Amino acid sequence: QRGEVVIFRSPQDHSQFYIKRIIGLPGEQVQIKNNQITIFNEQNQKGLLLNESHYLESEAITPESLKARIGLNEYFVLGDNRLHSSDSRRWGNVNKNLITGRVLLRAWPLNKIAKFEPVIYE
Repeated sequence: QRGEVVIFRSPQDHSQFYIKRIIGLPGEQVQIKNNQITIFNEQNQKGLLLNESHYLESEAITPESLKARIGLNEYFVLGDNRLHSSDSRRWGNVNKNLITGRVLLRAWPLNKIAKFEPVIYE
């Protein structure tokens, strides 16, 4: 679901694995503009503005501008460290078949051990 952190094989090199957060779901459109992410789908035809303050640092920004359509078996993923993340902004959507699991716990670095809780977007 949107907001979950998942592990998946790289769309470019299946021997590599990435850990990223699901932002866009199958059949949706994602728009990044003015440091804000808006989701367009059947329920939100005028757009759902994502509040990412639950998991992004206050100084984190998403500077790109783009629109992406997500296929029926695909997901749009972003890293939480947006300025230094290789993610769907660079190599496109992730096919469902490449996703290998969910991340439930961060164990490193030791001073940031945390359980990943489900995100509720309002």
